[in-house]
Amino acid sequence: MAQWWQILLGLWMVMPTSSGDKPVNICMNAKHHKQEPGPEDKLYLECAPWKDNACCTLTTSWEAHLDESLLFNFSMMHCGLLTPMCHKHFIQAICFHECSPNLGPWIQLISPPLSSCTQVAPNRQEERVWGVPLCWEDCEEWWKDCSSSYTCKSNWRSGWDWSQGKNRCPVQAPCRPFSDVFPTPTDLCEKIWSNAFKASSEHRNSGRCLQKWFEPTQGNPNVEVALHFASSASARELSYSLSAISLYLLLHS
Repeated sequence: MAQWWQILLGLWMVMPTSSGDKPVNICMNAKHHKQEPGPEDKLYLECAPWKDNACCTLTTSWEAHLDESLLFNFSMMHCGLLTPMCHKHFIQAICFHECSPNLGPWIQLISPPLSSCTQVAPNRQEERVWGVPLCWEDCEEWWKDCSSSYTCKSNWRSGWDWSQGKNRCPVQAPCRPFSDVFPTPTDLCEKIWSNAFKASSEHRNSGRCLQKWFEPTQGNPNVEVALHFASSASARELSYSLSAISLYLLLHS
């Protein structure tokens, strides 16, 4: 028993301080993502910040900019055109979701697939992100710039009328200003894609939240953030495991 306690003490002393490369440089198993991140020097407009290391292709980056997205068979014009600034925020959010290789700590398996339209490669389990902490400014600016645009639903991932092949507002779901559908920036960030994003109270450059867009010339600030969250998650998992082992040894000593 003394030998087991020595081993346990040694494990506590080597708690992980880094997460390695894989959790913070990885692409989701999803319809439009590459299998591995890598350079894409011709990404289109709002997707360009990820050109040095991207999970998206040139084609995906171009399709992300369409009003009626070919990526998800989804129309943003279900209540008329979005204002240009509002539309820009959605394009940036799509580029962030499709291109970023720094979402590893928030990737989860989808079971079952979200819809019958979802196409997954054979022998691959599709994944999604959950609770990605967007910096407060990202949520606030998105909300302000979309306040005068219109939508009929707070959750854009489900509940649409697909009877004519495109998403249409459900019966008795009238078009209303974004500011009515989403009373706060938190409502917009967290509800629009069913908790894929989380409105963080942290601010840009804090190292504790992700930016959905950044200046390409200033480097990718999300690498540091992903490293922080991946390291924290690894430490928590090891701590839980060691606590369970400690309890077992105490009960059986």
